Amino acid sequence: MIVRLYLDKDAELAQHLTNELNSPLDWPEGGELDTEHVAKIAAAAACDVSYDQAANGHLVDLFAALPLPGTPEGREFWASLGQAGGDAAMNIDPANAGGPFFDRLIDGNETGIAGRLLSFLEELNSDEHDAVADLIGGALDLLGGARYLGKLWLRDAETTAWHVLLARRRTHHTAEDRERFLEAWRNA
Repeated sequence: MIVRLYLDKDAELAQHLTNELNSPLDWPEGGELDTEHVAKIAAAAACDVSYDQAANGHLVDLFAALPLPGTPEGREFWASLGQAGGDAAMNIDPANAGGPFFDRLIDGNETGIAGRLLSFLEELNSDEHDAVADLIGGALDLLGGARYLGKLWLRDAETTAWHVLLARRRTHHTAEDRERFLEAWRNA
């Protein structure tokens, strides 16, 4: 909440931190890292974490729009998805993915679901993709054509999964990687 409120106002965030931490703005005196720097670091870190969590949350929301496994409607839907998607559907089938499919997000495996979803989509041939889109669109219970809605769901899920994987890749980069990137573009 603090980040949203103060994102474009580093001085105000620094002031907030000095009030919360009871430290002067120039703390530590003569140091290179002062409260304002801490505010900028906190804002950047919070934005990255929020973005990652939002993308994963959206991926979960997309799956939550589908019939729930273990319910009569869900058993029928997921069996039909397995037939429509062929072997590719094993990537996201609740029985194959394991019970804690979404619990893994809580445990810090943010890319597990995204990777499985992208593998599922990559392995679908055109006919399977259309059949899956029809099935998902029909299950969404929204106004509009089933195939069109299903294709929107698949496109949204694919883009969101890609965002999750790309964001996760960034967390492994170091300051040297960032400088090498900037230098390469400066010299291009």
